[in-house]
Amino acid sequence: MRDASMGMMGEPRARGRFGEYGGRYAPESLVEACREVEEVFREAWADPGFRGALAELLALHAGRPTPLTPARRLSEALGVRLYLKREDLTHTGSHKINNVLGQALLAARMGRRRLIAETGAGQHGVATATAAALLGLEATVFMGERDIERQALNVFRMRMLGAEVVPVTTGSRTLKDATSEAMRHWVGVTGDSHYCVGSVVGPDPYPWMVREFQRVIGDEARGQFAAELRTGVPDHVVACVGGGSNAAGTFAGFADTPARLVGVEAEGGAGASRGRLGVLHGCRSLFLQDGDGQITEAHSIAAGLDYPGVGPEHAHLRDLGRARYVTVTDDEAIGAAIRLARTEGIVPALESAHALAWVIRAADDGELPAGSTVLMTLSGRGDKDISTLKELL
Repeated sequence: MRDASMGMMGEPRARGRFGEYGGRYAPESLVEACREVEEVFREAWADPGFRGALAELLALHAGRPTPLTPARRLSEALGVRLYLKREDLTHTGSHKINNVLGQALLAARMGRRRLIAETGAGQHGVATATAAALLGLEATVFMGERDIERQALNVFRMRMLGAEVVPVTTGSRTLKDATSEAMRHWVGVTGDSHYCVGSVVGPDPYPWMVREFQRVIGDEARGQFAAELRTGVPDHVVACVGGGSNAAGTFAGFADTPARLVGVEAEGGAGASRGRLGVLHGCRSLFLQDGDGQITEAHSIAAGLDYPGVGPEHAHLRDLGRARYVTVTDDEAIGAAIRLARTEGIVPALESAHALAWVIRAADDGELPAGSTVLMTLSGRGDKDISTLKELL
């Protein structure tokens, strides 16, 4: 697998393609806007000044590097060596800040005065509102009405930071519909606004650009493991997957190693596990669809995984066999969240709890051999999910 994966997770091929996935399926006005974003991103990413400014913000404002924490008590119970990459310890409480600070700097470089964002669990919205306040920009966040109800704390945080939160009342009133509304809004305001996509989805260059901004997770973890383990590389690298940005950023640090990559989806989402080829939100990827090819609604107790598809690069990694995608139920995720809280004193986001649930199940079933080393990205903290958990427990 090492030889086969060399050079993986680099720049996409022509027209923003990862194999047969990706592309730029958007209205003409947005095609031109996406071209500008790509041009400015390429220029900025090659500019040491931009990279240095982003690194400084990530260190001084977001709190990077995040630690690699051995989960000692849980590891002993499971018979594996589990390490947690602690994105929950960043400012705003999740990995979302890594991408948003990068895109906010790009927006300022393009002379844009406002950030537009979609959000499900609210963490991307909070990160966007935070970056906008930090850089003196305006922020408008689209959020499904259902998610506004179950993520009330994050809605208050966004508004306290000065962002406008726009309720989306169409469709399932969750992440898919918030994304659709944000893209529709962007069509009319491309001249003064930048759409800050929150995951590795959307039209080119977003899947590639967001992965590059999130690559800091995998690169840091790779260096930390080199100091922690004699082999320098864990046996398994595990992360939850909705659109898939924290997983893409983590996997990017290990794609050229023998580590087995595992993406964990919600049972009611599962675009990589059960999706079919289709187009949504500007890109060609794997989406849940009915017999007529219409996108069907996803379901997850974790609002950030309540999405009917997966980023195009994840679909490509699946096809290549470089990454494996599995599913976890709501009940398994809740049980994993409780177990981490009671063994390690860490309350994870319900999104992250899906990844942990698979680790627990795989260790119990013998799929993870005794003594295996496992890196799991703890993508966010569980403060936002306390009211949900309180209703269920």
